[in-house]
Amino acid sequence: MVDHCAGAACAIVETGKDHYRTEIHADGHVIISDEPVELGGKNEGINPTLLLLASLGSCTSITLRMYADRKNWPIDKIRVELYLDVVKSELQQTTFIKRHIHFEGDITEEQKSRLLDIADKCPLHKVMTNPIVISTNILD
Repeated sequence: MVDHCAGAACAIVETGKDHYRTEIHADGHVIISDEPVELGGKNEGINPTLLLLASLGSCTSITLRMYADRKNWPIDKIRVELYLDVVKSELQQTTFIKRHIHFEGDITEEQKSRLLDIADKCPLHKVMTNPIVISTNILD
């Protein structure tokens, strides 16, 4: 595979003739994505919507772990649960993501409140809550 990533955050996604199964190549890793059987896929990987949630959840968890470690707060485990719901009307489509964070460890309510603020500072949360411009072209 030719890598066109020249130092930027980059993923290369390929779909062959195996219907909706895709291989996602990024930074030397491979993730399989697919659609469920009821949508014509083979359910061989995580569907794209769940990958989006997983990306936000892992970014949130990593950001919280980094902050807690810098503060030497005794957090044994961070769990982030994410739920996505789309509400459509004639005028617009609104996507709602609910993010529930659980901590295992002996931390105060004040620390939990600070961590709630930090969760919104994860890089992917910032990307998803600010304007996004996606440009698309076809390469030969």
